[in-house]
Amino acid sequence: MAIRPGDLLLVIDVQNDFCPGGALAVADGDAVVPVINRLAERFNHVVLTQDWHPEGHGSFASSHPGAAPFSTVTMPYGPQTLWPDHCVQGAPGAAFHPQLAADRAELVIRKGFRAAIDSYSAFFENDRTTPTGLAGYLRERGLTRIAMAGLATDYCVHYSALDARRLGFGVTVVLSGCRAIDLAGSLATATTAMLAAGVVLVDDIA
Repeated sequence: MAIRPGDLLLVIDVQNDFCPGGALAVADGDAVVPVINRLAERFNHVVLTQDWHPEGHGSFASSHPGAAPFSTVTMPYGPQTLWPDHCVQGAPGAAFHPQLAADRAELVIRKGFRAAIDSYSAFFENDRTTPTGLAGYLRERGLTRIAMAGLATDYCVHYSALDARRLGFGVTVVLSGCRAIDLAGSLATATTAMLAAGVVLVDDIA
């Protein structure tokens, strides 16, 4: 991907709870920060997403008596992995990593703030129909090509990339700026799905 003036860098959920020491830490998660900061200096447009759950969110295992974290339940919108409590609104774990160059962002999209539904994608809630408004924002500004990086490769990056392609955007995922949870083979599944959707996977952008 040769960066053009109208390209966007979409930075997914680089928050304390997804980094080492956080409530839902992704292994080596903080290693994405210098990569993303370097990329952000080269893009004219940067958007951040932020997981932003109310206390007692329906995706938390603690909201389902007897359920263990990382088990699966059926919600009205389909299967839902249950997570440890994380990225609770206003809590330190929900804040962006302190070294992330967040001041480069033109927009912050908060997701997962509806108590009854989780949201992995930057574009839609997990019912696959409730929009976040990001697509409309990008279209109104004439931004059609997206480079993505952040946490985690196999969940929020993966779902954001698939939705962006479904909406007609060009998508490149910068793998050196991502890290995965890899829950029960989820990284391989996500990689296959992204490639099938026409997402370009690169280690870095020259």
